[in-house]
This record gives sequence, C-alpha cells and structure tokens, in this order.
Amino acid sequence: MRNTFRIFPSCTMKTKGNPGDNRTRRSFSIFILFGLCCFFYLLGAWQRSGSGKGDSIAHEITRKADCSVITNLNIETHHGVAVKNPEDLTSESRVYPPCDDQFIDYTPCHDQTRALNFPRENMNYRERHCPSDDEKLHCLIPAPQGYVTPFPWPKSRDYVPFHNVPYKNLTVENAVQNWIENDGNVFRFPGGGKQFSQGADAYIDQIASVIPIGNGMVRTALDTGCGIGSLGAYLFKKNVITMSFAPRDSHEAQVQFALERGVPAFIGVLGTMKLPFPSRSFDIAHCSRCLIPWSQNDGKYMMEVDRVLRPGGYWVLSGPPIDWKNRYEAWKRPKQELEEEQRKIEEIAKLLCWEKKHEKGEMVIWRKRINQDHCQERESRISMCEPTSVDNIWYKQMEACVTPYPNTSNKDKVVGGELKPFPQRLYEVPPRISSGSLQGISAESFEEDTNLWIKHLNAYKRVNKIIGSGRYRNIMDMNAGLGSFAAALESPKSWVMNVMPTIANKDTLGVIYERGLIGIYHDWCEAFSTYPRTYDLIHANGLFSLYKDKCSYEDILLEMDRILRPEGTVIIRDLEIEVLKVKKIVSGMRWNTKMVDHEDGPLVPEKILFVNEANSNSTDLRVASFSCYLKPHKNKVNCRRFFHGFNHCLTKKAVHVNEFEINGMKGDQFAFPVLNPTKQKQFEEAPMYTTSTRQTTVENKSGVVKKAQKSGVVDSRSSSCRSCRFYNLVLRHGWHHRLSPDPMIKKCCCKRRNRI
Repeated sequence: MRNTFRIFPSCTMKTKGNPGDNRTRRSFSIFILFGLCCFFYLLGAWQRSGSGKGDSIAHEITRKADCSVITNLNIETHHGVAVKNPEDLTSESRVYPPCDDQFIDYTPCHDQTRALNFPRENMNYRERHCPSDDEKLHCLIPAPQGYVTPFPWPKSRDYVPFHNVPYKNLTVENAVQNWIENDGNVFRFPGGGKQFSQGADAYIDQIASVIPIGNGMVRTALDTGCGIGSLGAYLFKKNVITMSFAPRDSHEAQVQFALERGVPAFIGVLGTMKLPFPSRSFDIAHCSRCLIPWSQNDGKYMMEVDRVLRPGGYWVLSGPPIDWKNRYEAWKRPKQELEEEQRKIEEIAKLLCWEKKHEKGEMVIWRKRINQDHCQERESRISMCEPTSVDNIWYKQMEACVTPYPNTSNKDKVVGGELKPFPQRLYEVPPRISSGSLQGISAESFEEDTNLWIKHLNAYKRVNKIIGSGRYRNIMDMNAGLGSFAAALESPKSWVMNVMPTIANKDTLGVIYERGLIGIYHDWCEAFSTYPRTYDLIHANGLFSLYKDKCSYEDILLEMDRILRPEGTVIIRDLEIEVLKVKKIVSGMRWNTKMVDHEDGPLVPEKILFVNEANSNSTDLRVASFSCYLKPHKNKVNCRRFFHGFNHCLTKKAVHVNEFEINGMKGDQFAFPVLNPTKQKQFEEAPMYTTSTRQTTVENKSGVVKKAQKSGVVDSRSSSCRSCRFYNLVLRHGWHHRLSPDPMIKKCCCKRRNRI
C-alpha cells in the first residue's frame, strides 16, 4: 500500500510536467476539424453544381409528396375549414366613427322620413321599409347625453331615467290619465291609463276573474297597440310573459319606454303584413284602445289574431266600441257608428267560432274553440287559408281567410296537444315534437339540446360571472334553435327574445312558444324592429356561419351595436374561422373581446367570443357613475379619494340607479351629470386603487345627500368628494356616459352616514 501511494503521486507529477503532449493533441484536433469543414464545403459545392444528385432527389421527393406552399397559414388552427379570403383576417381593421347626434334614436326599417313615401292605406307606411345597401349607415349610434344604466327589475317597471328617453310629450298629452309622470331626472309610471283607471293590477284582476291567470296554464300573451307596456309589466307578477308591440310614432317613443322598463316589445303594426309569429302561439291576445279597425277589411285583423291564438286561447277587447250605449258621449262619437262597429265585431267573432265568455263595462272576452269539431257549420260561410302556408309569414300580406285547425281524432281534446302548466312545460317535450310534425327532431334530441345548453350556460358563467344576477334584464338570442338557451336562463329577473332567422334550416319557433317562451321571425340581413340601446345581453350561436353567404358580417355587427345597451355584453359561439372574422371587425368598433375555447377543449372547432361594449361611442362624455357601499357594524366612515385633484363628484341632481349586495355589503349606485367636461382627461388618467390602499377618515361638515322617498331622485348639494361622508369600499375610478355592468369596478362611492 505504501509503494502504491508513492508511485501514484509521482505519476501525476510526471504528467503535469509534460505540456508538450497536450499541445500536440490540441493541434491534431484542430487539424481534423478543419479538414471536415473543407470536406463538407466541397461536398455542398458539388451538389449545387449540377453534377451532384442532391437537388434532383429533393425535387423528386417534393413532386411525389405533392407539396405546395400555403400562403394562409396562421397561428390559429382552422380545424380543416378553408379560408376563402385570407385578407379578411390579415388586413387592417376598419375604424367605425360615431354617427351624428341626429341618429340617436335611429330605427332603420321604421324611419319616419322614408315612411312618408309609402301609402297610408291599411297603415302600410307604418310597416317595415328597410334602407337599401347604399343607404345603410356605417357608423356607431351614440347614446344621448346623460345616458345611464336603467334601474334593475322590478324598480325599472316604475322608474326610467329621463336622459335615456328624453321625451316629455306623453307627460303633457296624457297628464290626466295617470300614465306617466316626469319627476325631475326620472320618469315615473304609476300604472294608470285610460282603461286602467283603478290601476293595472285592478284591470288584470278583472281579466283574471274570467281567465285562469296565475296557475301556469296561461303563459304567453300578445298586447296589440301596447302603449308604454303597462299590461306586460304587471302581468309578470302573474308569471305571464307578454309580447307587446306598437307602431313607430314620431315623438312619443312608446315602445322605447316599454323596453326601457324591461318589458318585451318591438315596433310593429297590425296593418298590411302578417304578424311575425307562428300559428297557435299565444294564450291571450289583448287590445285596450289599440286603435285597430277590427270591423274593417272583411275582418282580416281578427282573423290574424285567430291565427296566432292557441286553441282554447282568449281575446280581450276593452275600450271603444264596447259599452257604446253608456260611453258614446264621453267618446264624442256618433251612437250609430259605434253600434255598427260593435255589431260587425260580434259577427266576425261568430264566423271565427269564438265563444263570448264575459262582457262587463268596457271589456269583452272571447275564447277560441279547442278544435274544429265545434265549428263545422262555419266552413261554408268563410274562406279557409291554405294549411301549408300558415307559418310562411315573412313579408306576406294578411288575407281574409281563417287558418284551419290541425287534424284531430278526439273532439274533446285540444287540437295540437295539451300543454303542461308553466314552468313544467319548459322541459317537457313540446307537442310539435312528440307528434312528429317537426321532421328531424325527436324527443331524445330535444332533451339532449336542453342539457347541452345548461352546460353551455354554466361555461358562460365561468367567464362572465354576472350572467343570471339580474344585471342583464333584456336578453336576445339571435339564432334561438329550440329555445334551450332561454330555458336555461329562465328567471323572473330577465326575459329572452328568441329570434328565428327566416333562413334557418328548421323553423322551431312554434316549439319555443310551446315551451312557454316568446320569440319572433327575423332576417338578420335587415335591421331589427326595435330602438337603439334596448338589449343588455345578445347571444349569437352559429349565426355567422348561417349568414356567411347571405349578407355582410359588418351590417350584422353594426346592427348588434345599435341595439346593444351601453356597457352591454355579446356572446358569439361559432366556428373558429367565423369568430376570427368577427373579432377583426369589432376591433374597429371599440369593443373589448375575449376569445375562449369550447368547454370540451381546444380541439373542438367551435370557439366562443365574449364582447363587452365598454368604451363610449359618444364624443361628449358627461356622466360619471358612482356606487355607495356600507358596513353597518362600522362606527366611522371611510372615504377614498378616487384620484388626485378632482373635487366635483357631486355637481347636480343624481339619479339613483341601482341597489345591490356584494359579499354581504349593501349599497346604492348613482349617476351624476358632470358640469365640467374639461376634467375628463384628468379623470381618465387618474390612478386606480385597490381595496386596501389610500383610505382616509373624513368628517362630514357640508355634504348633503338626501334620497326622495318615492321618486328615487337624490338631491346632491355637495361640491366635493372630500366634503362628503363615504363608506368603505371604493374600488376603481370610472368616467363613462355608460355604466359598468359589474358594480364592483369603475365606481366612485358617496353615501351619507345617517342613511344607515
């Protein structure tokens, strides 16, 4: 062991002491590396010279593999969908400017100027008359100055912010009717009217004494000539959903008031064209002083009501000419004229085989027979419509004919099938499907579709957590299918307008009505029959794939922007290539977008685009929004200055917008017109704070905020945030003429301590 130990170090020392061998090895390695480089350089030169076979081999492999250069490759996978025009995805987005202020309430297919070019006979000029492609606007409809988020339901039923629909004509012309009142910064709706002298609730109770409203068997109602939608607003308490319509008037904007109140409504008239509904849709049809000449044109208006009434449904008529014997002097109309008008209405009702169920005062109620066996004698006295065309109604003129009942073998049963009470009928297989009359849809596929949309909605809620909270009252499904999206959303806090595209592969709107939901036919190549800013949430499933060869995506998206409320939300579900095209267009519309994968994973070709219209289309931003939070157990009031140097939170009367509760903390939301727009830039550039920073205690010495007990108006005489008591918790600053959909962001907070 000792000898070995001694020999080992001596060997090591000998190796270190011979550096010449290391230099020899290093030189040899460099020589080999240089030689290899030269060899491969010469080999490459030989192959490229033409004498080598490298290029010919490569060309032969390429030829046999049929390889070609693809110019439209993209980071996004297209899942096998070819891109016809690659420049649609790569070209620069067009930026859409705001429209002029004269278009604030623009309704393209019900334009007052264009309407004057059409005959007034049978209200033709009030029908849909859409602009040509050359006349369409390519700009963003602005909101009126002072626009704020509507009140949440049910407060919106009774109060509408004045600046949202700034028209006082109804308050002057109908001041004695207890219909609508202007109360400072809000309109108030007491629930009165010419026929509602005791209030809408008393009027509905009179109807309910004859019609079984409230047990779920009567679910869908049609209000013709709806005015401001008071009947539909109060029928919600009976779990009845009402489709209301009235023509576009020149100054009163009645349908706009109805939608702002959170009532389903659209612009329409019973004049020349058929109503945009399938046959056998409604449990009740209603007319209260609706000014429709029911006795004229061979009774075709009553025949159209008969078409859309479900077998066993009811028609309620109140006002002239009913009770003409006692009311002709008050109506200032000749007695003979009113008598003849009512006689003709009674005669047409008999031809339609309606049964009179009630007549008292100015109200009469008829009921449609449950099947044709009770009306055998009428067929020889009246013209019957072709049964194959009863639901082919888009731009079809009304005819003086009666829609036939479906065939039935049992004279004691309701033709078309019995419906379950609501909400049970929402998930029961509808009779149109169970009877096999709707080809290609079975009971199993209906149940699968229902479960699928429950899954889809849960996925939506993971991205947008305020869906279903009541923030979105007016909701539209642009391609409704079987109505399962609306069924999954069903809540007293919201309603869904289910739109059936006229080019859809299957017409399932009748199924939607049998589920206790409402909807309408429409062609999305044209503008929808509504006012701007009327829907909080718009859902489009497969819509752009459906219309990709029919009309411009740009026109559809601009129409969506027109009818979407400020700070509203759009959810688009479609093939990825269509979603990418849409995303590119809306980037020029100042929409915030978020694209996510299908809930089953990224390999599914369907993608989802969430859109939030968070930026203002208006060039004049003059409304700030604030939320007030309180902690009742706190003795002191904390105030956060939401940015440095801005001392004009409260400058004028403030509209009480909302009441909410978040994480156990209750609060109120206000909107204040800002009198000093020069502060806008300073406000927008203000720092944003979290809930744990920059809190200071402030004494309230001069600030006064008092809430009117009934009107919902707050009189704010304080000129400074710092002179007002604030409750913890202020989150982030905000400056919009549109309010954020999430009360937890973009808000300043002000609330007086003694209001706890």
